[in-house]
Amino acid sequence: MRLSIVSSAVVAALVGFGSTIAIIIAAAHAVGASPDQTTSWVAALCLSTAAISLILSVRYRMPIVAAWSTPGAALIAASSGVSMGAAVGAFLLAGALIVMAAAVKPFGRLIEGIPTAIAAAMLAGVLIRFVMAVFESAQGAPSLVLPLVAVFLVVRLFNPALAVLAVLIVGLAMAFGQGLTQPLGQELALSRLTFIPPVFEPVVLLGLGLPLFLVTMASQNLPGFAVLRASGYTPPSRPILAVTGAASVISALFGAHTTNLAAISAAICTGPDTHPDPAKRWPVGIAYAVCYLLIAAFSAHLIALIAALPADLIRTVAGLALIGAFTGALTSALSDEPKRFAAVLTLAVTASGLSLFGIGSAFWGLATGLLVMALDAAALAWRSRG
Repeated sequence: MRLSIVSSAVVAALVGFGSTIAIIIAAAHAVGASPDQTTSWVAALCLSTAAISLILSVRYRMPIVAAWSTPGAALIAASSGVSMGAAVGAFLLAGALIVMAAAVKPFGRLIEGIPTAIAAAMLAGVLIRFVMAVFESAQGAPSLVLPLVAVFLVVRLFNPALAVLAVLIVGLAMAFGQGLTQPLGQELALSRLTFIPPVFEPVVLLGLGLPLFLVTMASQNLPGFAVLRASGYTPPSRPILAVTGAASVISALFGAHTTNLAAISAAICTGPDTHPDPAKRWPVGIAYAVCYLLIAAFSAHLIALIAALPADLIRTVAGLALIGAFTGALTSALSDEPKRFAAVLTLAVTASGLSLFGIGSAFWGLATGLLVMALDAAALAWRSRG
């Protein structure tokens, strides 16, 4: 296994965990989870992520990696008056609906029929915010961020695959060396899962479970498929949805909300920096799964560690890690001249952060691009008849 495969997996896991764990904690607080239930929630998410990534990557020889639904966690964090048991019932419903979606053939064909240019433009719109965040962070913490950018630019001249790993190592050293971290103070111990009996309340099922399913599908799984397609893969949509849905059902019993295809983390794992040959990138799923197994084992302490690191460091590592993926997505989006206008609008809407009816901008960017393409096709057909 190449070092670049391991480094991509490590960076993707740390970025995925570190950049979203605060939202998970907020969601747990919103539904009244106890400390043990919160630890179980995070550990179950990590175990589900590891299992999905390992099974799908090995089975289909593609770098298929999973993550948890960050928009879903934000949806939960915004809820009120929901108990932990009722939340678990809603999580079970969302996972079951994903499994049902896998059983409907037209849905799988719909995902597979998305044009590559539009899918790549949606991905570019998601990634550009992370890349720009590097230089936004440089305004508030120039002494931390600018040296890390310099390290990235220098190391990539000699070994692009190790550039982000070098940034991560130097960034951790700077954060601890300059006293930018918060105190830790926890004894090392393994995390434990806690079974949480579900409570099925109709109001919560409709008000939280159904929106969680829709948000996960629209804002996570569609971009996840887009990442794989933009990198030249043809992912089997229905088996992937079946595995992620089943894993979500099982992990829900231990407090976890939905697990799905990764988008941001996948962008780190599916590009040429992982391996020059696309057919040899799939072992990154194995390394990624091992990373999440370790995170699951010590999730309580890693929660404290991530919370102790400066936010600017996490944003800088994430943004620099995604520059290559952003370049590839932008190239794919604009290379097809007939679809270029639709792709640009897709990128603009996605990058805007537009959110309507609880559904994020990735879905609306995709919808805009497909609508523009349909209008262009209708106009072309009308002119040819005239």
